[in-house]
Amino acid sequence: MEMESEQQNPASKKEQCLFFWGWNRAGFSKSDIRFRGNGYDFTLNNVVAHDRPSELSMAYIDPTRLSIPQFNFRLAYFIKDNLALVVAQDHMKYVMDQNQVIDFNGNISDPKYASMVQNGKVDVTDEQFLTFEHTDGLNYVNLGLEKYNNLLSKKNFDIFWAYGGGAGVMFPKSNVKLFGNERSDRYHIAGFGADARTNINFVFLEAYNGKSGR
Repeated sequence: MEMESEQQNPASKKEQCLFFWGWNRAGFSKSDIRFRGNGYDFTLNNVVAHDRPSELSMAYIDPTRLSIPQFNFRLAYFIKDNLALVVAQDHMKYVMDQNQVIDFNGNISDPKYASMVQNGKVDVTDEQFLTFEHTDGLNYVNLGLEKYNNLLSKKNFDIFWAYGGGAGVMFPKSNVKLFGNERSDRYHIAGFGADARTNINFVFLEAYNGKSGR
């Protein structure tokens, strides 16, 4: 006997596309950050940082300013019924808490900044030693696969459950000021990432090309 769900249209059909844009809040575990350069090589351990959500403003709906808040972007192409290849970007913001004393491991040749390290720790509160943030984006650019299942199908209303995973690169714009030098603002590849994902989709309007196949 066939199940009713098997008689329904697929959540999305082969060669269809899906576009998604949304906003996020982010949380970070404590970080270990290494700095290497002329006259220094050290690691700051257990650095505390938070995200920086934008205040509620027209930036959330103004097409020319949509990338200012923390956002998530997905473009999916269905390579089979219910199975999509997804290009995505998660634009998060990472801001080191300034009011903290951080564990220090390494060496600094400049006596002025070396003297700021006391008993294996450095106080960054006054911003003379370091400011560190990715506020033009801790960008995770990735490619993934997502499977879509139809949970409910009514006229002009559907509920889909999607799940999958992906992999990509971390491509932040880092805003860093170390030892009172000029602040460095640059995009760069900072590492690699992998993710597992799941979501519930509520669809209120849907357009199909061709026959439904029922």
